[in-house]
Amino acid sequence: MDSGRRRLRAFGSLAGNRALLRVLAAYLLFILTEYAVWLAMLVFAYNRGGTAVAGLVAVAQLAPAAVVAPVAASIADRRSPVMLLAGGYLVQAAAMAGTAAAIGVGSPLAAYAAAVVASTAVTTTRPAQSALIPSLAATPDQLTAANVVAGWLEAAGAAAAGLLVGVLISLAGVGSVFAVCAALGLLAALLVAGRGWAGRVTAEQGAEDSTAGIGEGLRLAVRQPRLRLMLALLAVATRTLLQRSVPPQLIGRIFGVLEGFTMAGLAVGALLVPALAHLGGSRLAVLGVAAVLPLAAVAGGRAVFRLDAGTAVPVVEIALLRSLPLFAELPAPAIEGLAASLRPVRLDAGAVLIRQGDPGDAYFAIAAGELDAEQDGRFLGRYGRGDGVGEIALLRSVPRTATVIAHTPATVYQLDRDLFLTAVLGHAPTRRQAEGIAAARLAADPATGG
Repeated sequence: MDSGRRRLRAFGSLAGNRALLRVLAAYLLFILTEYAVWLAMLVFAYNRGGTAVAGLVAVAQLAPAAVVAPVAASIADRRSPVMLLAGGYLVQAAAMAGTAAAIGVGSPLAAYAAAVVASTAVTTTRPAQSALIPSLAATPDQLTAANVVAGWLEAAGAAAAGLLVGVLISLAGVGSVFAVCAALGLLAALLVAGRGWAGRVTAEQGAEDSTAGIGEGLRLAVRQPRLRLMLALLAVATRTLLQRSVPPQLIGRIFGVLEGFTMAGLAVGALLVPALAHLGGSRLAVLGVAAVLPLAAVAGGRAVFRLDAGTAVPVVEIALLRSLPLFAELPAPAIEGLAASLRPVRLDAGAVLIRQGDPGDAYFAIAAGELDAEQDGRFLGRYGRGDGVGEIALLRSVPRTATVIAHTPATVYQLDRDLFLTAVLGHAPTRRQAEGIAAARLAADPATGG
């Protein structure tokens, strides 16, 4: 009963989260346009060459999308998921308008080309949204609720798309579908473009080669059997598990890999259906496609049920981060992701944690014991549980300004630079809190905080 009430409260809390509601409303418009233009293009291609042409046009749209998806998705991690989401919606809208114009002037090849651009831009939406929603959700339950609602919207939008296509084609022809969907895509872009979400990373990180980011995401998927299974079996629960299992700085790239797999699977299906229809007619095509999901469920169903039970919740680390003023306003899903990335460091009395003049490569949250900060041999202050050290060098991109030594045996948790900056710079209230702490420490003494 208590868990049921908690779930109801989580769904009810979505009504008070305007940012999430705007993202979800834009997603509904996206789903409606994605399926509507897909159906309309298949109708357009089928009328000009039957099943074979329709299948080839489908593959032409899906193959580039499968390749581009992981590349484009890295923007969600390295820049801003809002930029990728709004930009993707705008490109989709422009390409759909181009398709409508090409159909209007009777140029099928131009229509196909514009449809390929639209289909490729579609691959930006789900990775960007999957990276953005955890930072907008206030609690893990709200994150799950948002993903469940997104699943409902996807089902409702797909069903409504068929009705929309039928009505528009019957009234004004196939080109009208692309024109209407272009307007809906523009509206979706406007819904998310006003979020004003802060940049996810520094300019230095954004300059990294995007192919390296793709490789990092792929390596993570290869190393972790849990991720391989979740990427292979697509479901709403899988989306939430991925968001809670992947390091925050890799969420966009992992969902880009997922989107690429999805597009590749659809491309295979687009080739499979005409082949089965040629071999055994429509009945064999229907039976062959229908057998795919049951086979997938048999192969991986039991493992999916074991995934959530095997997810360790870092309760101690979450409590520690919550005790630090720096992270007090960070949303719960983001805190959970950071907590899972912390590494414990145990220090003997007299051990040096941070040395003045060294490059800043990590932030340290103190869990137990006491540490002293010194500059040029001058004592600056003593820190204990509930304090953190090292943020100034990371936020200001300067060498360590103080030496931090364990006064007693101590335990600290290390948060690497990239994760720290992603969390702090990617959440406006936390960024302001961090700048306030750094400014206060520098005002008290230019070296305080490391």
